[in-house]
Amino acid sequence: MTTSTPQRPVQPSIWEAFAYWLKLGFISFGGPAGQISMMHQELVEKRRWISEHRFLHALNYCMLLPGPEAIQLAIYISWLMHGTRGAIMAGVLFFLPAFVLLSALAAVYLAYGDVPLVQGIFYGIKPAVVAVVLFAAWRIGSRALKNEVLYGIAALAFIGIFFFKIDFPWIVLAAGILGAIGGKLAPAKFKAGGGHGASNKAYGPALIDDDTPAPAHAAFSWVKLVAMSAVFVAIWAAAMLVLGEQQTLNDMGEFFTKAAFLTIGGAYAVLPYVYQGAVEHFTWLTGAQMMDGLALGETTPGPLIMVVTWVGYMGGVSKQVLADPIAAGVAGAAVATFFTFLPSFWFILAGGPVIESTRGELKFTAPLTGITAAVVGVILNLAVFFAWHTFWPQASMAEPFSGRFEWLPVVVAVAAFVALWKYKADIMKVIGACALIGLAYSFFIGA
Repeated sequence: MTTSTPQRPVQPSIWEAFAYWLKLGFISFGGPAGQISMMHQELVEKRRWISEHRFLHALNYCMLLPGPEAIQLAIYISWLMHGTRGAIMAGVLFFLPAFVLLSALAAVYLAYGDVPLVQGIFYGIKPAVVAVVLFAAWRIGSRALKNEVLYGIAALAFIGIFFFKIDFPWIVLAAGILGAIGGKLAPAKFKAGGGHGASNKAYGPALIDDDTPAPAHAAFSWVKLVAMSAVFVAIWAAAMLVLGEQQTLNDMGEFFTKAAFLTIGGAYAVLPYVYQGAVEHFTWLTGAQMMDGLALGETTPGPLIMVVTWVGYMGGVSKQVLADPIAAGVAGAAVATFFTFLPSFWFILAGGPVIESTRGELKFTAPLTGITAAVVGVILNLAVFFAWHTFWPQASMAEPFSGRFEWLPVVVAVAAFVALWKYKADIMKVIGACALIGLAYSFFIGA
């Protein structure tokens, strides 16, 4: 019995794409690793809107950029499919649910101080996040680490960030240099994939396939680059003018613009900077409020850097930027979110054509292949970091295994990983089941 080759998917309408990106905005748990894993599973494996190699090529670029790489990858893929309107649509829908949810939770937090229901849900979701991130490391690693050299780069990245606390930007730079050198000395080890058609073996032909030419709107020109950059500068300047004389909102606009360009390495790389500025310098919120916001940011959909929404809300209320507390909080949250994500759209709409024009040239792709290998090690480190704080919640750097060991999160994390890895369970269903376990456990303990 022979099986026929799957047909190439048809171009989805803008409304079909809208439905997918909206859904992703509501279910994108697990931080960047989990979000990238979700997009790969849906867009590469199931829908076949983009091939494995094109997906990794876009991901490599987004990993190089300041800002949240998962949302930038969504912007990039949607830009390839539907141009500028697709990019704006995917980007806004990616963070909009998290913006609304975090703003609402901030209002509840300020009004009632404590939310036991949410705490119980957190208890179950945190081990699920451990499993999702570990599963993402396995999925990306199994595709990106094609030989012993790339395995070695991944191992060195893990050792560098875990044991020696080397900053992520230096790891990216080192991996890029190794890739550039390796591309010349051992080009076969640094090819982006297995060659034309390799991704078709696994999933079938894709809409944006390995040999599909870049669409007209993705063609590079210096005029387009300069014009797009000018548009974004004008948008930023106009937004700052709209803030007027309100000093706190002006401070937020400038501060979060700087933060957006310092987030090389993802949210965790910039969190110390945000903490120092928001808590110690501007006193928009307290350290305890910041930590509570991080807990919410880790367990709500959207990129973890959405914690800036929480910071902005708290700052708007504490500095009374408007007379009504809820309006003040929403204003602060909107300013923080807008200025944090605006550069991400510029990076893709202005820089995407440059990246598309370099596809297939080893001198450009070899460094990116090295970086992808390093990122696997960094994602594994993130899984270890989450596991440590979940299994030993009272631990500290000085006493890494102090406090009570939490056995239930270990069981939940292992079960969630097995469900994802062996049984190919839907990530959202796994997270939902883990949340219910945490909620039930918290009620049982409280009874």
